[in-house]
Amino acid sequence: MATLFISDLHLSDERPEITRLFIDFLQQRASRAEALYILGDLFEVWLGDDMILPDYRAAIDAMHTLSRQVPLYVMYGNRDFLMREEFCRLSGAELLPEPSTIDLYGTPTLLLHGDTLCTDDQPYQEFRRMVRDPQWQEALLAKSPQERLALARQYRETSKLETGTKDEAIMDVNAGAVEQMLRDHNVVQMIHGHTHRPAIHEFELDGQPTRRIVLGDWYEQGSVLVCDASSCRLEGLPL
Repeated sequence: MATLFISDLHLSDERPEITRLFIDFLQQRASRAEALYILGDLFEVWLGDDMILPDYRAAIDAMHTLSRQVPLYVMYGNRDFLMREEFCRLSGAELLPEPSTIDLYGTPTLLLHGDTLCTDDQPYQEFRRMVRDPQWQEALLAKSPQERLALARQYRETSKLETGTKDEAIMDVNAGAVEQMLRDHNVVQMIHGHTHRPAIHEFELDGQPTRRIVLGDWYEQGSVLVCDASSCRLEGLPL
């Protein structure tokens, strides 16, 4: 058996084939796993537990079914950080704080979504600080569903425009931020998503072999990290 990690599915009504792939993955592959970790951006947008979009229901129901068989953990991403207790009740998932350290077959491993490592993108980091502020979130959740949808569309369009004009390197992780995060948590292995650049990076830090594993997104296909006692490997899931 293995432990599975995925991220950046961005489930939405615009790509129903990805939702179907995710449900099939839960019913087949994940149901035989030791645990499943979803490290952020499961949904394209999450506007509060009180207004779950209809297109998410089938995926959430499938997660709940899986949770009866396999430990299921979900971490916030930059699109779905307003998930709360009702999401956990409906999905059966446990929300993990970011970052979290787990024992992965004897190796302490740091889990995070990954956007905090992109420190060269200062405008994004300022936006992130704003939307993660509890007062900002409280004010947003006090708005009507229609107002929240309108704001989500506005932020999404702004993000698309800004992303199209930014240098690719700015939107990737900062090496110094990665090293500092590893040192701060006293680990030599890290798993994250967010950048949509799947890879296993091997390097040396403070004289120790160190590994950073980047999860892939679910746009053109599915992507899963499979870890067991002997190795970790990235695998694609065709549509």
